[in-house]
Amino acid sequence: MTKKKIIIATGGTGGHVFPAYSLANSLMKNYSVLLTSDKRGLNYLKNYKNLNLENISSSPLEKKNLFTFVYSIVKIIYSILKSFLFLIFNRPSIIFGMGGYSSFPICVAASILRIKFIIYENNLIIGKANKYLLPFANKIFVSHEELEGIPKQHDEKVFRVGNIVREEIINLNINNKERDTSNIRILVLGGSQAARIFAEVLPIIFKKLKNLDLPIKIFQQCQKNQNKELSAFYEQAKIEYEIFNFTNKIAEYYSKANLVITRSGASVLGELINVKIPFISIPLPTSADNHQYKNAEFYLKKGYGLLLREKEIKNKLQDLIVSIHKDETLTKKILSKQGQYSDKDVFNNLNIKIDKILNEKN
Repeated sequence: MTKKKIIIATGGTGGHVFPAYSLANSLMKNYSVLLTSDKRGLNYLKNYKNLNLENISSSPLEKKNLFTFVYSIVKIIYSILKSFLFLIFNRPSIIFGMGGYSSFPICVAASILRIKFIIYENNLIIGKANKYLLPFANKIFVSHEELEGIPKQHDEKVFRVGNIVREEIINLNINNKERDTSNIRILVLGGSQAARIFAEVLPIIFKKLKNLDLPIKIFQQCQKNQNKELSAFYEQAKIEYEIFNFTNKIAEYYSKANLVITRSGASVLGELINVKIPFISIPLPTSADNHQYKNAEFYLKKGYGLLLREKEIKNKLQDLIVSIHKDETLTKKILSKQGQYSDKDVFNNLNIKIDKILNEKN
């Protein structure tokens, strides 16, 4: 029996691409899966040989000046036309848009061709692309019911599935009771693009902590051009460290750390609450619609982690880490709250709901 075909549309940052990979990996058991992405997204996926990939480039809507605005409009229209032809030749049973500008052309073309499509939103405020697509989508799958920005007339389309995170992350078994808390082992994450400011500001704070005789080791993600400078700084400060760039093996670093300093992308926060690690979330101030702050604020209110604004790093981060080291009850409370949360059912939820949509009559 021929398997039904599903196309997953993704691209852009790792926050969109890695959930798409996880979804594809899960759906392959029952469906024929093809994944579309722009060049940026394909770069993250090039090492996964089990995927069927197609390059469909797109562009965010640029409004810096008239030229960039017109150019982005032209590029988006071109991408929709390319997607239209691609879907005619690869007629899928359903399309799954992972959010962001890269999923927009495929979903628009699907709407024109009357192909069912689902959109996914893992942030706490709906993204611009998904907001435009929502009236035409069959369903919107969300990580959290508290998602903001969905008009009431579309409430019936909303279905909570949970965070789509990598299966190896969900299944990662870290025994927090056996974690060594006498040393502070800090994992610094800046997202798939790495946070330049983390490499510029955080090492100075870590040096001050070292001078206070706090036992620390640093695992820091950075951009490749920052490797030498960071390594030299930590060597001179006599701080134990490991520097790494973008990696598909992030689970190894989760196992080594007992505190994470991170940006507030939905994907990384979803991973952290599943692997049960206390974290300090520092939102990117320039994120669209301030969605990273919304994410961080939500996790703070739930008790899953701590929140610090970027402008507060220099004045507050050192004292916060000292407090965490001196008072274990702070991290114990976070671990207790995280322990009550799990996304182990996410792929089962997705398969059940997708199968139901496929069998619905138009």
